[in-house]
Amino acid sequence: MNNSNINFFKTLLTSFIIILFFSILPNSISYIKQNFKSNKVVLNSSKQNFDEILDKQNKNDKAFENSKDKYVWNIFQDIDVFGKNEDIEDPPRLSASTIEELFNDNGYNLDVVKETKLVNGGNQLTRLPKELKNIESSKKRKELFIKIVLPLIIEENLKIRFDRKKLFEILNKSNNTKLDKAWLDLKFKQYGLKNYDLAKLKIRMDEVPVSLAIAQAAKETGWGSSRFAQEGNALFGQWTWSGEGIKPLNVEKNEKHKVAKFKILKASVKAYQRNLNTHSSYEGFRIERAIQRDNDEKLDSLKLVNFLEKYAETGKEYTEILKKIIRQNNLKDFDDVEILPTSLKMKNLI
Repeated sequence: MNNSNINFFKTLLTSFIIILFFSILPNSISYIKQNFKSNKVVLNSSKQNFDEILDKQNKNDKAFENSKDKYVWNIFQDIDVFGKNEDIEDPPRLSASTIEELFNDNGYNLDVVKETKLVNGGNQLTRLPKELKNIESSKKRKELFIKIVLPLIIEENLKIRFDRKKLFEILNKSNNTKLDKAWLDLKFKQYGLKNYDLAKLKIRMDEVPVSLAIAQAAKETGWGSSRFAQEGNALFGQWTWSGEGIKPLNVEKNEKHKVAKFKILKASVKAYQRNLNTHSSYEGFRIERAIQRDNDEKLDSLKLVNFLEKYAETGKEYTEILKKIIRQNNLKDFDDVEILPTSLKMKNLI
């Protein structure tokens, strides 16, 4: 074989190898990316195994500090009832007739709720209907008011219950992770504790009986008809001296307080629970609640209400009115009602 033939076959072989190489290169790269790339950590706050996530993340302390608040609060991100409507700038107001129609379409009936002990968390409103005070039947007006506030109260209680569960998990550990400590820092701030007292945090971080919350909302708003409730979504008549609020009518000139105003009803419920769980005036309430917990009892609103004399200027008379509202409207029937789970995770947590 002469040199020209040899060169021809070399060129042909080289060309074939090059063509073959470039033809399989894309598939090879794709295969390598899929099977040999380093494991990418995706931060999924719905998983509650904080220790494992923190170890995988392996970030420096500064980056952790910058992101911890968002991380902690995203614990409920895959439970669709949590966080709903909280960022609405201009919340809609539905008419009473529209609300009744929606509730009927959803099968939302208080007798069914009492029987099943479940309420659909999706039946949430951002504002009370204007026509509520015009409903002539007191029974219908009360029922509609309860339907509106019930899922809001239960949801906020459920958030506290999840937090309380997390707190006990931390207390039962021999060593706490950085994320545990960051979570505790956040909760100490939320519950107004500067001395990092875990015993007090345990007492403060607890639920308010549903029957008591409904009764106070009913008393403070006249079953949803008050100006403060209608204009400011204020269900519990909380005062403010510095925040945004509504000035009461016929108030003395030297009185500087206002009734706190909220964007949506849910925010009012959250502020109410935070008030009972942090203000020094309700320390007796919290101690009695803790005693009931330690005795493995259900929280009893008719006993706890005795420690809320300082909530209103009428004192003892105020607590007796609340007891009357609870008894006459059978509100204790709602104390063990739960939110209808929207996911397997939520069902397991509850």
